Amino acid sequence: MATADDVIAGLLDKSLETASINAHGWHDRGQGPGSVHGQFVKWLTFGDLAGSVADDVARIRAQPLVPRTIPIYGYIYDVRSGNLQEVAEATRLGRAD
Repeated sequence: MATADDVIAGLLDKSLETASINAHGWHDRGQGPGSVHGQFVKWLTFGDLAGSVADDVARIRAQPLVPRTIPIYGYIYDVRSGNLQEVAEATRLGRAD
């Protein structure tokens, strides 16, 4: 199974146009040219965005330099709409004592 980095690099190999996604996966819509340079980038993709936010909040909460009286929140920013979506599990993990 291909990793997200492999998928992105493969799409960029074919063309530099914006790809599309549907139930069957990612699809290149461009006519080319592409670039091999996408192979050398660590794209740092997320398999579970909300889970990643909750993990980050838990990691911050566990730091001894962060007072337990300070609440920590986690949000996902939707770049298309500009909206913030609160991650409920992150808020639970980051609540103040």
